[in-house]
Amino acid sequence: MDSAPSIVWFRQDLRLADNPALHAAAETNRRLVLLYVLDDETPGRWRMGGAARWWLHHSLAALGASLEPFGIQLVLRRGRASTVVPEIVAECGAGAIFWNRCYEPFAVARDAALKAQFTARDLDVRTFNGSLLCEPWMVKTKTGEPFKVFTPFWRACLTQEVRAPIPTPKRLRPHARIRSDDLAAWKLLPSRPNWAKAFPWQPGEAFALNRLRAFVDAQLASYQEGRDQLGVIGTSQLSAHLRFGEITPAQIYNIIGDGAGSETYLKEIIWREFSYNLLYHWPDIAEANWKKPFDRFPWRDDAEGLRAWCEGRTGYPVVDAAMRELWTTGYMHNRARMIAASFLTKHLLIDWRRGEEWFWDTLVDADLANNAASWQWVAGSGADAAPYFRIFNPVAQGERFDADGAYVRRWLPELARLPNEFVHKPWQADHATMRAANVDLGNTYPHPSVDHAAARARALSAYASIASSSA
Repeated sequence: MDSAPSIVWFRQDLRLADNPALHAAAETNRRLVLLYVLDDETPGRWRMGGAARWWLHHSLAALGASLEPFGIQLVLRRGRASTVVPEIVAECGAGAIFWNRCYEPFAVARDAALKAQFTARDLDVRTFNGSLLCEPWMVKTKTGEPFKVFTPFWRACLTQEVRAPIPTPKRLRPHARIRSDDLAAWKLLPSRPNWAKAFPWQPGEAFALNRLRAFVDAQLASYQEGRDQLGVIGTSQLSAHLRFGEITPAQIYNIIGDGAGSETYLKEIIWREFSYNLLYHWPDIAEANWKKPFDRFPWRDDAEGLRAWCEGRTGYPVVDAAMRELWTTGYMHNRARMIAASFLTKHLLIDWRRGEEWFWDTLVDADLANNAASWQWVAGSGADAAPYFRIFNPVAQGERFDADGAYVRRWLPELARLPNEFVHKPWQADHATMRAANVDLGNTYPHPSVDHAAARARALSAYASIASSSA
């Protein structure tokens, strides 16, 4: 069996450095088959969205290129992983298989079944933590229960030892070449007109590490103040790199140190961990209200309101700028995500799952745990949720976090000539100001789709209808 090759099954870990599964396989000195399976038969509606597929294409290309100096191929196969992986095992006569763990409920079930199948056939199966600082079963309350509130979860995570990142293997022994799909034939790049062609990102492990170092050098010290400012790059913009495993939380932890901004940034990393904790222990959180009284919440069926929100034409500039940024870049600033999500769920009273679906398709960093936990947090239906009465005023949010209007002007050029006083509330500008700015409400830019005060009152009434049973 020792002469049989080993398979390393890449999943959400498209990197060579700090890859425990790859490292362990290389340490055995066996010949290796490096495999990625595109499984488009994910249960439910969680087939990878369009923007994420764009990222995956370029990430796989980058991973394949990084393997060339080792003289080893990245084998690409498409199909149901539960079928394809055993086929590869048989095809190459593998004696062992290595992978880093996933935590989505369908992945947990699939991996458990495969592990049992392979173990019964005396295959050496080894799995590792390659994605989190603290796996969901590592951090529990004093009574042994999973955490439901972020702050004590954060404190508990701080007591865990963080491993040092693992270096890139010095040597990878290739197995004889086997058939691999052509990446271009997968057609992962979106075909919709005028979409994704201008995405400004550079996927891949090397770019992830470069971005992290640039962030530490230029933004980390001011992260506490800069992270919420919409018109500047004050965040790390590493979310998609993390989602595809081009960089790890352990690498981030060891590079950011303990200087100014580090603790605040680490809390964002731990929020991601908390989201995975929730998804693992409550696997229906991506599709069902975590707080069951919300099953009776009076969501509105408003197809036109949803369409206007998706297209960035609600009439509230900061919301529309956020949605235009998303469509143009496949990304949205985190503060803008909260504003846009609050508007959909509280101003329009549209079910959070409709927004979650749109983000799933249009975000390059679409992540099941983060997406679900964050949408439910905003809607008030989730664990450690924002209070139901916390209803963002989109004008006030714009004026606070985009005071000079730079964000709105970038994504809504039709409002670029409005003075700061009116750029977040163009309907208050007088006729002369509107004419000078070449803004014609209802023509060049829409009127507000709802009145803030009326929408707020309507939302509070809706939340009050379930408040007694939510306590």
